[in-house]
Formats: sequence, structure tokens, C-alpha cells
Amino acid sequence: MKTETNYTEAFEELQKIVREIEEGEISIDELSIKVKRAAELIKICKNKLTSTEEDVNQILKELEEN
Repeated sequence: MKTETNYTEAFEELQKIVREIEEGEISIDELSIKVKRAAELIKICKNKLTSTEEDVNQILKELEEN
């Protein structure tokens, strides 16, 4: 069973993919797979950031009420 990728893991993997693309280390055959994976990682990072922002806003709201 695969555990959910956390933000740090997703961001690090995304950086690795970008480096590989920039350095030309990816074959044309792998490029499509890597780009699709990068899109998944970006979505994971975006969702984590949005979730964290919502959590922080909720905590701040609760603090203001007290």
C-alpha cells in the first residue's frame, strides 16, 4: 500500500525531474511520463499549500474569537 506523498517529497521529486529535463538526461520516450508525473506533483503541492492555508486561517480565526 502506497502512502500519501507529502509536500517535501513531492517538491524534491519535482525539482529532480526539472533538473533532469534541463540537463537533457531524459529520453524522448521518458519525457511524456516525466511531464505527467510533474503535473501530478504540482497538483499535490498545490493541494497541500491550499489545505495548510485553510488550516492556518481557521486557527487564526479561532484565536481572534478567544
